[in-house]
Amino acid sequence: MTLNFGSTLLIAIGIIVILILLSGIRFIPNNRIGIVEKRFGSKSLKGGFIALHGEAGYQPDVLRGGLHYLIPIQYVVHIAPLVTIAQGKIGYLFARDGEPLSAMQVLATNTTANDFQNVAHFLSHGGQRGPQRQILREGTYAINLAQFVVITEERVYYMPLSRDDQTVIQSMAEVIAKRNGFTPVVIKDSDDSIGVVTVHDGPSLPSGEIIAPVVGGDSNDSLTYHNNFQMPDRFINAHGLRGRQLQVLVEGTYYLNRLFATVEMIPKTVIEVGFVGVVVSYTGGLGEDLSGSEYRHGELVSTGSRGVWSEPLLPGKYAFNTYAGKVVSVPTTNIILKWIKSEIGSHHFDENLSEVSLITKDAFEPSLPLSVVMHIDYQKAPLVIQRFGDVKKLVEQTLDPMVSAYFKNIGQTRTLIQLIQERNDIQRISSQEMKDKFTHYNLELEEVLIGTPTTTGEDKQIEIILNQLRARQIAVEQIETYQRQQVAAAKERELREAQARTEQQRNITESELSITVQSNQGKAEYQRALQQAAQIRALAEAESERIARTGIAQAIATEEQVAAYGGPQFQVTQQVMNRFAEAVQQSRVDVVPRVVVGGNGGEGGASGSSIMEGLLTLLLSDKLNLAVTGETAGKERSPEADKLREEIRQSLSEKRQAPDAGTTPPAAKA
Repeated sequence: MTLNFGSTLLIAIGIIVILILLSGIRFIPNNRIGIVEKRFGSKSLKGGFIALHGEAGYQPDVLRGGLHYLIPIQYVVHIAPLVTIAQGKIGYLFARDGEPLSAMQVLATNTTANDFQNVAHFLSHGGQRGPQRQILREGTYAINLAQFVVITEERVYYMPLSRDDQTVIQSMAEVIAKRNGFTPVVIKDSDDSIGVVTVHDGPSLPSGEIIAPVVGGDSNDSLTYHNNFQMPDRFINAHGLRGRQLQVLVEGTYYLNRLFATVEMIPKTVIEVGFVGVVVSYTGGLGEDLSGSEYRHGELVSTGSRGVWSEPLLPGKYAFNTYAGKVVSVPTTNIILKWIKSEIGSHHFDENLSEVSLITKDAFEPSLPLSVVMHIDYQKAPLVIQRFGDVKKLVEQTLDPMVSAYFKNIGQTRTLIQLIQERNDIQRISSQEMKDKFTHYNLELEEVLIGTPTTTGEDKQIEIILNQLRARQIAVEQIETYQRQQVAAAKERELREAQARTEQQRNITESELSITVQSNQGKAEYQRALQQAAQIRALAEAESERIARTGIAQAIATEEQVAAYGGPQFQVTQQVMNRFAEAVQQSRVDVVPRVVVGGNGGEGGASGSSIMEGLLTLLLSDKLNLAVTGETAGKERSPEADKLREEIRQSLSEKRQAPDAGTTPPAAKA
């Protein structure tokens, strides 16, 4: 039994040894890391927290995914997750081991110790304990959580060591969350904002300074260019100072460590059209006075120096840090200042002005409303601000008393009526005299406008004077009206006379012209009558000659016919026959009766004779030289007819004796 017990014991010991040896095998998933803790060793840590040289304690290296063998009992492996930073997020680091921070530091430097996944490298290159300046961007990291605590928006990655350690880590996470430190600073174009940066690390500002100057702006210098505070160590290397910075952030995205720098959003400075901005800087070096020796109301300095800048800001938008200075807006358009209590301009410079109280020469106390139009040259705007602080102080502390005193003096030299009647002259003279006073204050006076003097509701004396003045003026105007009406009446009478004279002159002229026209027409008609008389005479002579000759010719022809056919009876008979033939032809009466009744019985026997018988009887009697009637017998011829007949016979005898007279004359033929 002793042997059996010993064998069993050996077997058991062997099994235990094997189990112990097998317990040194460690499996690490690929999405996890193993933090190695050495429980005991030949050496122990004399300082620090991480065993860099094999001492007992937390080892700097971590185990990644896979099988690992460690000496059992001596080593303990703590499984921890990989650190994951989401897209667009920021992770913060807190080192438990390293060199202590100096009295000037708030965050640990990472100039050389910037590899957080290699603890040995971090500690051997001057890594400091505490919150780090460098941040973690998007990605997954295998970080030794015994050395580092990683704070993200989703969770805090760390290996708990003590209750106090957990409290410090949680407090730091709350501070970061209050500063919106887990997301980058994003400034949009539509915001019209800028970011004022306050740095919480680095050397302090000198005494008397409130704004840290701009440093590290050269992008070609890799040691000092901090790229808008996104590289804290470079900012410190550029001798940047903690406190509110003069440099501001404009549109863009910035990954800032909020433990190092916080950002306050302020609106951009906008200078509207019609204004300029005079800069009063609270920071910068002492600059040279640019105002000249004659200007004794302060100093004007160049841009960037402390004081009033000599160059104003023109209309536009500016990323101006209002903590480093202020911009006084000065209008460059015409400014109308109204000394009228009920009226206030849009700029509100005259909101405390009221009518000027006067005492006139005749002891009246009216209130004079007036307006002053002035202009500030944009190049002289810094001088105005340097002297008065702002335009409203200029109006209330200088222009108001100056203008009031001037018009009070004017009021004392004139009566109330003169003050009203001579308003135009007073306005013109005051514009000229006050121009020099305004120029003395670097202002340009454009015009002075004076209103009508007024009084309070209780004082009625001025109203009485004004009524009397109105009545007097009405009387003067009536006299002037009557005089003008009298002149107008005289002019109207002269006009009427001139019109009548003109009308008569027109009639006279028309009558004279009518006489001339009628005289000319009479002369023309006279000449026309002479021509017509001559023409009528000539026509009458020709007609009488024609008629006489025609008659003679007819007479001769008749004689010839008488000689050939018979005497007057034959002519009569021939004419009667011709007319009878024409009548018969027109009436269509049968010449020869269609029915002839014989016999002499009855009363109609004589009428039964035909008309042709009577005509034939006339013809036969003419041929036989029988007298039909006795009317032509015994008539004598006149001597003129005989003379004419003789002329015609001679003419006819001459014609018969012509060369062609060999022909047989009509008489011979007859």
